Amino acid sequence: MPQTFTEESVADLMPELRTVMREAASIAHPFFRPERQTTARIWSKAGGSPVTEADVAVDTFLKIRLSELVPQAAWLSEETADDHARLGRDLVWIVDPIDGTRAFLSGHRDWSIAVGLLWQGEPLIGFVHAPALGVAYEAIRGQGAFRDGERIRVDGKPNLRGARITGPKPMLDRLTKGAGPEPDFTRIDRIPSLALRLVRVAEGSVDVGMISSDARDWDLAAADLVLREAGGEVMSLRGDPAIYNRADPVHGELVVLPRALRGPVLEAWAG
Repeated sequence: MPQTFTEESVADLMPELRTVMREAASIAHPFFRPERQTTARIWSKAGGSPVTEADVAVDTFLKIRLSELVPQAAWLSEETADDHARLGRDLVWIVDPIDGTRAFLSGHRDWSIAVGLLWQGEPLIGFVHAPALGVAYEAIRGQGAFRDGERIRVDGKPNLRGARITGPKPMLDRLTKGAGPEPDFTRIDRIPSLALRLVRVAEGSVDVGMISSDARDWDLAAADLVLREAGGEVMSLRGDPAIYNRADPVHGELVVLPRALRGPVLEAWAG
């Protein structure tokens, strides 16, 4: 990777990155059984969240291959011990080897592999692959967002009337209450993979996604760029943008939405 980025130099990474993502999917997919428990070994991390041997295998593979692809990039991943040397680096890979592990282990198809490359703290490349659904989303900063090679955009809805919303019930209840009488929302089943929650807003199949506190950079960064390039944003419920590659990569409550709905959502949330 050259030290000075151009559209061409960044785009040159994408064919190899697509290959890497397909290979990562081929590692995870044999452990996944639709509607049934995974065949992978499962154990609990500190704090009680589950991890499977598929998470670890994909993480190990991606660390090797992505480090070969951009050797000067630092690394931040859900399944790798954090090295704070990343804080002084311009380039950082942000990786979730399996986003939505509980979905993966229970046979729910909404899990993904999420890979983002940051440049000076901002997403430069985002790639979200959903192997069980057979779809892949990608974006390069300034070059648009794509699903399986087709350009995607957020829904052009100008207000919240009839919006399709998803996320934790307490957050949806507050948004609904603040939106006034009979907002006529359609509630979509909660999407286990946060990366998929973001890209579904990006592709226009969801209007507003709510995210409870405690999401990490690796849940968000790759899909954030897809969303930005599709005309949306991830923000706090004060309207602040998500910030990546801090010492503590944990986020508070967030909302995912088309830019046109920023004002209506913040107004409804303030209630």
